[in-house]
Amino acid sequence: MAGLIPRSFIDDLLARVDIVDLIDARVKLKKQGKNYGACCPFHNEKTPSFSVSQEKQFYHCFGCGVHGNAIDFMMEFDRLEFVEAIEDIAQQFGLDVPREQTVGGPTSTSPTANKSEKRDLYDLMNSISQFYRSQLKSSANSAAITYLKNRGLSGEIVQKFGIGYVADEWDLVRSNFGQEKTNQDLLVSGGMLIENDKGHRYDRFRGRIMFPIRDRRGRVIAFGGRVLGDEKPKYLNSPETPIFHKGKELYGLYEVLQAYREPPKVLVVEGYMDVVALGQFGVDYAVASLGTSTTGDHIQMLFRQTSTVVCCYDGDNAGREAAWRTMENALPYLNDGKQLKFMFLPDGEDPDTYIRSFGKEIFEQQVTDATELIEFFYSNLLKQVNSNSKEALAKLQVLAVPLIDKVLGKTLKIHLLKRLGVLIGVPDEKQLEKLLSSPIESSTKRRPLPDIKRTPMREAIALLIQKPSLVELVPDLSEVGQLSVPGLSLFTALLDICRENPHISTGQLIEHWRGNKSEPLLSRLAGWDLLLDQDNQQDVFTDALDKILNQCIEQRMDMLKAKSNSVGLSVEEKRELNQLSINRPS
Repeated sequence: MAGLIPRSFIDDLLARVDIVDLIDARVKLKKQGKNYGACCPFHNEKTPSFSVSQEKQFYHCFGCGVHGNAIDFMMEFDRLEFVEAIEDIAQQFGLDVPREQTVGGPTSTSPTANKSEKRDLYDLMNSISQFYRSQLKSSANSAAITYLKNRGLSGEIVQKFGIGYVADEWDLVRSNFGQEKTNQDLLVSGGMLIENDKGHRYDRFRGRIMFPIRDRRGRVIAFGGRVLGDEKPKYLNSPETPIFHKGKELYGLYEVLQAYREPPKVLVVEGYMDVVALGQFGVDYAVASLGTSTTGDHIQMLFRQTSTVVCCYDGDNAGREAAWRTMENALPYLNDGKQLKFMFLPDGEDPDTYIRSFGKEIFEQQVTDATELIEFFYSNLLKQVNSNSKEALAKLQVLAVPLIDKVLGKTLKIHLLKRLGVLIGVPDEKQLEKLLSSPIESSTKRRPLPDIKRTPMREAIALLIQKPSLVELVPDLSEVGQLSVPGLSLFTALLDICRENPHISTGQLIEHWRGNKSEPLLSRLAGWDLLLDQDNQQDVFTDALDKILNQCIEQRMDMLKAKSNSVGLSVEEKRELNQLSINRPS
């Protein structure tokens, strides 16, 4: 991991993005006075209580209490990590996310590179991809073209997937792209050259059809290569590099997203050629994992794009075992509204051969008829039990419950429990629910938070967060800033940020407290409805401010009086106490 993302970049990004546009692209909003509203996407409701403020750049649900800025929404709705959310928003504006350099930070075994090196790697990989494509067109490599034609691929589909070829030579890439040491080092870092124990460097890919692997932005990040004959290994993939992590990327996803803004479903297959062959027949919603099983990261990424994922495997034991591993990885990401299905082909068939033999219509019917998760779940567990005895049914319960516990979606959890109840003869859902580590309601349903107790300090903080321009009404509080008045240090910290950033929005202001212990309270206060008109916000704020100042004066006077009674006051302190008594608000 490189250094932290600079605060200035995050502030600038939140200033660029319009939270209304960002949310409206995912949840259709309607104008409601000065704000925008919709039914909350984070809990079930019939009456809209989800509000988005363009002025504050902040959203809040008055039903379940969820709230935040543009980054929070991306994290919550698209199930992204903090950095991923920032990268996705930055991508919309064509920005690269910078990182601060860290000194003496923790080391990592994963390949790393700084921003400049990554940009150079992207450029280099793109150039190599174009080189492979030009090599495919060369008359000297007619065997590669013949191979692709024999596989039934058209020039159009070859061009769509950017397929190329590299001759069986040791230094084509090294001689064309690694003449300078810096570039050669990049080729090693990018997995295109192998360096042996003696320091000699040579091409990783030789004599192979080359499949460029693209990220969601269309950048070439790695390659997969297939031999023309039956030599081993038949397929060879790029290793892990600073820009390629095979457990988080899917071959063909970029092409699917080019064909569909919101794919109705995505089919997961096992090989590059399966994806390309299906594309040749018009099945343009297939992706492939990259030499690894389908991971939780893969499933999470797919469910950000579609509500239905169908995983296609061979019908043999190996294929069913692979499907089971995929299902286990997927359980923590199976929210209500998301569907995972399994499609098994006859022994000896793969998607490539099957669609060539039976055609698109029959193949897609198989996709439609794919096995539902609940059916697949229990058919596999029952094979492990293989009996109807009481002991076997107890074993079924032991096997099923820990897996059901992992499921995110409340409805799916209930259906899995109901089926378990039928199988083991315990129809009482409440009794079954007790087997789980936490009740379904509490683990999946958002509950509104209790009302916030109204105090002058909370009023002042809430109004300042919701309307940072109110900072202009606040006098210098440096003389009382060290007092132990509850909330005062937080209030003065907010004042400092508002003064340093005169045009800051609510969303930007809250972002400064991400990860801080005060973040939950500040976020709640940002969405706190004080039931005020726009006209009297200023009056309520100044009134709350007067009460806070009065509290500070009272505390300071009490401190001085206590000192006077014990050790006595200096001349300056006596003068201060007298002045406070005179200026004390009535």
